[in-house]
Amino acid sequence: MIAGIDIGSTTTKAVALAANEIVCRLKTKAVDAITSATGILGKLTLEKGIPISEIERIIITGVGAGKIHGDIFAIPTRKVDEITSIGRGCLFLQQQERVLIANIGTGTVFITATQERITHLGGTGVGGGTIMGLAKVLLKTTDFANIMRMAGKGDLRNVDLLIGDIADEGISFLKSDATAANFAKMLDTAREEDIALGLINMTYQVIGMLAVFAAQGQGYTSVVVTGNGSNNRIGQKILSEISNLYPVAFVFPADAEYATAIGAALS
Repeated sequence: MIAGIDIGSTTTKAVALAANEIVCRLKTKAVDAITSATGILGKLTLEKGIPISEIERIIITGVGAGKIHGDIFAIPTRKVDEITSIGRGCLFLQQQERVLIANIGTGTVFITATQERITHLGGTGVGGGTIMGLAKVLLKTTDFANIMRMAGKGDLRNVDLLIGDIADEGISFLKSDATAANFAKMLDTAREEDIALGLINMTYQVIGMLAVFAAQGQGYTSVVVTGNGSNNRIGQKILSEISNLYPVAFVFPADAEYATAIGAALS
């Protein structure tokens, strides 16, 4: 059995693979790299019932991997590049010959991957960290579940300037309810719920449009969304709405948030 561990800046994720099949997956809040790696292996044993003795080797990746030197629990341990891990993991999940990936974590990275080559196209500092950081200042909370609850009751018309606010008709292919400028309206009567939705909307609209431009530039008609931000239900809806405007589909595979850990285990 092989354990792949993705040590991120906010979350650490692990998968156990046997014969290229996912045996289990789990995640925990990231602390320091060593505590994250050893702690999640402990959870693998205690919560999933997998004896440490059954793990033949450990492959680590992510921003925290560089902090770990040597083997973990005397199990052969090595590091692999995070970009390569994301690409391999996504190819495994999608079972396709070529994919364009938007990996949404604290920030967002765009990658193309084939069996022969994995290419880092670039990225943006906008991601889950953007939502959390701005929510801390504007909403006085870093509880993501609470942010999502508030956003579910929000109304973008109270914070975003829409096309309908500045034009009697739609502009080009944009209808009256399309965003003209994020947070450019910001009514005095805007509630915390409206601000929470505005934060998520802004983040995923930026990611979505950059993904569209990447797809158009690289000749893709779909973008596979991976990382922690892939399972944000409001974010998924926003990206799907962008698909209604552009011929680019957003795909959310099962286990997408574990793509990097899966790719590491496959290395």
